[in-house]
Amino acid sequence: MESLAGYVYKAAGEGRVLTLAALLLNHCEAETRFLLSYVTQLSGQRSTPLIIAARNGHDKVVRLLLDHYRVDTEQTGTVRFDGYVIDGATALWCAAGAGHFEVVRLLVSHHANVNHTTITNSTPLRAACFDGRLDIVRYLVEHRADISITNKYNNTCLMIAAYKGHADVVKFLLEQSADPNAKAHCGATALHFAAEAGHLEIVNELVRCQAAMVVNGHGMTPLKVAAESCKADVVELLLAHADCDASSRIEALELLGASFANDRENYDIQKTYQYLHTAMSERYRDPENVIAKELLPPVEAYGGRRECRTPRDLEAIRVDRDALHMEGLMIRERILGSDNIDVSHPIIYRGAVYADNMEFEQCIKLWLHALRLRQKGNRNTHKDLLRFAQVFSQMVHLKEQVTAAAVEQVLCCSVLEIQRSMTRVEAAAEAELPQALDNYESNVFTFLYLACISTKTSCSDDGERARINKHIYDLIQLDPRSREGSSLLHLAISSTTPVDDFHTNDVCSFPNAQVTKLLLDCGAPVNAIDHEGNTPLHVIVQYNRPISDFLTLHAIIISLVEAGAHTDRTNKQKKTPLDKSTTGVSEILLKTQMKMSLKCLAARAVRQHQITYRNQIPKTLEEFVEFH
Repeated sequence: MESLAGYVYKAAGEGRVLTLAALLLNHCEAETRFLLSYVTQLSGQRSTPLIIAARNGHDKVVRLLLDHYRVDTEQTGTVRFDGYVIDGATALWCAAGAGHFEVVRLLVSHHANVNHTTITNSTPLRAACFDGRLDIVRYLVEHRADISITNKYNNTCLMIAAYKGHADVVKFLLEQSADPNAKAHCGATALHFAAEAGHLEIVNELVRCQAAMVVNGHGMTPLKVAAESCKADVVELLLAHADCDASSRIEALELLGASFANDRENYDIQKTYQYLHTAMSERYRDPENVIAKELLPPVEAYGGRRECRTPRDLEAIRVDRDALHMEGLMIRERILGSDNIDVSHPIIYRGAVYADNMEFEQCIKLWLHALRLRQKGNRNTHKDLLRFAQVFSQMVHLKEQVTAAAVEQVLCCSVLEIQRSMTRVEAAAEAELPQALDNYESNVFTFLYLACISTKTSCSDDGERARINKHIYDLIQLDPRSREGSSLLHLAISSTTPVDDFHTNDVCSFPNAQVTKLLLDCGAPVNAIDHEGNTPLHVIVQYNRPISDFLTLHAIIISLVEAGAHTDRTNKQKKTPLDKSTTGVSEILLKTQMKMSLKCLAARAVRQHQITYRNQIPKTLEEFVEFH
């Protein structure tokens, strides 16, 4: 029957009503019920014949299933829409979201629940609002769809229609008494969503319906949101809002100008000056009562500059693009606050522009500032750290000087981020664990790239090298491990350790003899084992380029053995490094370096002759005997 159920599902999904009818012919009621309620899993979707037919708009199939077979309209499944995975969707939700009005009408006429919610509490009405289908929205409301039901984020139908730019749907919902001032869990209203997306007509309609200028959970009003997003027409409309006082007006103009200075998509330095000039004029409108700025302390990354305080200051930098760029970054940090999630993005963009122009020193200063801001807000910084590895690698490749101080500062931030990402992995819910692990491993790999770069960096004195080594020592003490249980040392000598391919692979490669020695010098445990019981020595003897990269193989084996690697330690398959050697070269190298201690010989004899040793010798020695 399961095989037949697959054919039934396929016919329903393709709209082949006659084939479907033929497949269902001459089956008892129980068999028919099984075939029409069977959940088929295909391409990440889990759905029944009714759900897939509704999803694909096959109204004749839907009519057959409802009229003739009385299929339950409340069947639920998992479907994909616009890149989103929707769990708990009914046929009505699917038809509404896909814009199939006739199917919606059929389902509602057969008493489908118009307010049935998905796992995330999304209704068919919300799905139609997302898609902008006013005809379906109107029909559902006329059949008692509740416009006030919110999803799990407390996001209303009005909010999603406003964000997606469906002005006709927004107007209809407002006519149906939708609350323009309802707040999502993040504190945002429909006006925030429309302002951020730049939908001027919708902003105007919401304001007409008394939408208030409230602050969201990030301290942002719709006016600020529009200014930060470079939506100049929306800003100019909202400046006339009843809730907009002189201070808010100045802030919005300054933020708008500042955002135009460092926005990849909306860069316009003329508008930067225009709006900053207008804001400054507002501050000095009344010479007797100047509205002064509350300036932040100078930031080295911004060249130690201070914001312009007078019209004369601003006029002095009118044609100085670089100064206007820095002015914009300072203004954004002052108005949005250093803990705002969006403050760092333009700083990173401006740093990237400097890097493209080979002005690496300025790039690194800006990126370090952005990195510290992001770490101060306890945000994931795995991409930020990798960005440093990439630019340092580019500099090394181009023979540009990479300062030890810069590498040391990034290594310090890297240790902190790995520590935090280890905590995030431990605390992650099941659904979030894969992403948390990916970020954590990315941080570990990036640390190895930075360690590799540090071996190619000249230090002006022993103090600089000591500070770098201290960060490496600190991370070794944390003992971060990959999914396979590989330690930093395992990863440094493994040819399977991934290397980022944007500049980094020009400089970093694994196995790496210099990084291996650096880790050992900083206290990496030479006999650490992974989940398979392999030590770093087990891994390196399997290196498959023993001839072309002989020096690396030779240097690593010598470093490991000299650091106390046990050449006779067995893994979970009871194999020693010598047993695991895949080439004659590594076998010869290992044999020439093997130094069997009396302690090792004794341990092997105990194991070989099955001498009872448990509870007869110290626990530490028991462990020693076990791995021989």
